[in-house]
Amino acid sequence: MTGTRYEELSVPVEGGELAVLRWGASVPDAPVVLALHGITANGLAWGAVAEALAGRATLLAPDLRGRAGSASVRGPWGIAAHAEDVAAVVAALGGGGPVVLAGHSMGAFVAALAAARYPRLFSSVLLLDGGVGFTPPAGLSGDELLTAVIGPAMTRLSMTFESRAVYRSFWQAHPAVGGAWSELVDAYIQRDLVGVEPALRSSCVVEAIRADGAGLFADEALTAVHRVSIPTRLLLAERGLFDEPQALLDAPRLAAAGLDTDRVPFTVIPATNHYTILTARGPAARIADALLS
Repeated sequence: MTGTRYEELSVPVEGGELAVLRWGASVPDAPVVLALHGITANGLAWGAVAEALAGRATLLAPDLRGRAGSASVRGPWGIAAHAEDVAAVVAALGGGGPVVLAGHSMGAFVAALAAARYPRLFSSVLLLDGGVGFTPPAGLSGDELLTAVIGPAMTRLSMTFESRAVYRSFWQAHPAVGGAWSELVDAYIQRDLVGVEPALRSSCVVEAIRADGAGLFADEALTAVHRVSIPTRLLLAERGLFDEPQALLDAPRLAAAGLDTDRVPFTVIPATNHYTILTARGPAARIADALLS
């Protein structure tokens, strides 16, 4: 599988060494793509996109600080810290830029903020089902907001699993994931596990997830997409986080957020939800084409 052939590199950042997965290009003068995952994910979430790129670009997909191979990176946490890490990855592995920048879910907010802060490092930005936010409802604590948004993904961080097979079954039962299972999805979710049986657990540092979740509702993250000056596009899932009919983002929600869709055009990818827009092979091929266009 093309999508599984990668090398794992490290980039010095504040607090430690950031793990970066690299799928190399097989053609001359290929572009470099830097791809950012969601709040409890890891770099292998981009495996299907790497497979679809088939060597037409160099793909760099870091494990963001506090996750998987970057779980040992100490704070600071938050969207701004990730944006600084993105700039460090471009300097270390992207030839100093400009590179194509992409982000999914929380990674889209990081991408928007990095592009707003460092426009010269990037040639274009592709946001996948994220990056456009809303002022949170009043009266909810940080954990309550996270639970409202990502639900079982937050609960999973406090769980232990007897074996990798049990963890696989946990994800296969997820209404938005199990129906599009593949060996690439399996490799992605297994990268998250640390510890030994029968007490395997998620690698995600809970303090990092909490800080990042709170950061999604901070003004800097909420306004970043409106301040990006380089070409930016949105690809949206047709369905939601649990495969429900209401998508996380749609035309009315973009309008409510005040997004100028002439400046940041969007396309809805049919028959996708918040997860499968990135991890299923058909949508991943569309993402790959968009990254190269």
